Amino acid sequence: MSLLRTVRIARICARYRLDSLFTYRRWFFAITFLAYINPRCWFISNRYTRGERLRLALETLGPIFVKFGQILSTRRDLLPDDIALELAKLQDQVSPFSSEQAIAIVEQTYQQPLNQVFKDFSPVPLASASVAQVHAAILPDGEDVVVKILRPHIKRVIRKDIKFLYSSARWLKCLSKYSKRLRPSEVVAEFEKTLFDELDMRCEGANAALLRRNFSDSPMIYVPKVYFDYTHKNILVLERVYGTRISAVDTLKEQQVDLQKLARYGVEIFMTQVFRDRFFHADMHPGNILVDSNDPKNPRYCAIDFGIMGTLSPSDQYYVAENFLAFFKQDYRRIAELHVASNWVPADTDVEEFTTAIRTVFEPIFQKPLSEISFAQLLLRLFQTTRRFNMEVQPQLILLQKTLLNIEGLGRELYPQLNLWDTVQP
Repeated sequence: MSLLRTVRIARICARYRLDSLFTYRRWFFAITFLAYINPRCWFISNRYTRGERLRLALETLGPIFVKFGQILSTRRDLLPDDIALELAKLQDQVSPFSSEQAIAIVEQTYQQPLNQVFKDFSPVPLASASVAQVHAAILPDGEDVVVKILRPHIKRVIRKDIKFLYSSARWLKCLSKYSKRLRPSEVVAEFEKTLFDELDMRCEGANAALLRRNFSDSPMIYVPKVYFDYTHKNILVLERVYGTRISAVDTLKEQQVDLQKLARYGVEIFMTQVFRDRFFHADMHPGNILVDSNDPKNPRYCAIDFGIMGTLSPSDQYYVAENFLAFFKQDYRRIAELHVASNWVPADTDVEEFTTAIRTVFEPIFQKPLSEISFAQLLLRLFQTTRRFNMEVQPQLILLQKTLLNIEGLGRELYPQLNLWDTVQP
């Protein structure tokens, strides 16, 4: 990594007083010194919480660090709750690269002039994220499509920043009392794998095609067609779909969309993916979901990004389902036994003690009406409890947990009276 990049990172860390997040602050003398000599840093700790300071620093550092923060936010079983919740607010909104670069990439990839590849190509991007940006286009046969183009030189940028993250992870092992449970090197390795999977547009196209096949006859969701003849490693071409962003709730209300049905569909779609297909969309933030409201009484979702997908083995699918059923029945011993049987906690865990701890967490919650129970808060409290019993991180379940929290958040935003439990139980 270049010296200038290292210095810039140090200055940003100093600006947001990230040195204060660590136990052994003397190791961060240079950052602390920069903070002391810069008046802009003097009152930052009083103005923002530690979670806000970390989020703002990652946003300032750039798109790769934003993406890393998003992945890190899914480790709610490891991070302090205030930091995990703050990192979950990170949005992947990045300035676009130039239309000249986009056109040059298209022409180089297809080895043809732009007007021979597409009948029309909009130079102004529809959306821009950390890894790629999207342009509207029309195929020679008149089909409306979107063209997702990988950012130029993105792999080189990623490799440099990944190298820095690995270096930081090695330091963190020595400096933070949380490092043993956080396992920073493994977090970075997981991030590296997830990110490089996203860099192959053919992989994303295959994800979209499988999801489309799984929901080919569904009235709840529409998945656009993939044009594989036009798709390359750095370019993905999809059918263009139209709709209202899921976050535009006021607009959906103006369109008289049945929000209760839409909220219920969201939960049913996710559960169908998990318990029927064992293959689910794992990046369901508002920017990746549109609503087709042509028939307001029967709205449906349109998925538009397929870079991050989750899978479950048959055994994990079984244990997740059994845990759900045990939750519904308030069978706390069964939950404890399932955690031991699936090796999510050590085999020598005292089942009686674990049962008591789980009961302590959940019994007060079940005194509320089901419609008032937040599954997000329930999961967070479960993670706090399992920390005491040395629950190992389950990478295959992290995306599942993250997506479930996203689904509940979207559902309650659309229809605050959503009873997640009643919707999930069948």
